[in-house]
Amino acid sequence: MLTIILEAVAGAALAKLGATIGAGIAVIGAGIGIGKIGGSAMEAMGRQPEAAGDLRNNMIVAAALVEGVALLAIVVCILALFI
Repeated sequence: MLTIILEAVAGAALAKLGATIGAGIAVIGAGIGIGKIGGSAMEAMGRQPEAAGDLRNNMIVAAALVEGVALLAIVVCILALFI
């Protein structure tokens, strides 16, 4: 009986550890993705300044999509942490 309880406690701790690592990876991935989007947009604006308005709008949309996916990943990790 004690071994079953210990396995359950260790499994819960391992699930919490996995959820926190998953949330961290999601945040790091989103940061890298938004950084690449911003860097590429700035480079493109430097090459073609007349297209800056279109590039800015597209950059904001792409960054919002990346951030949305990261938020979804964090929510899934938090649900895994508490459920």
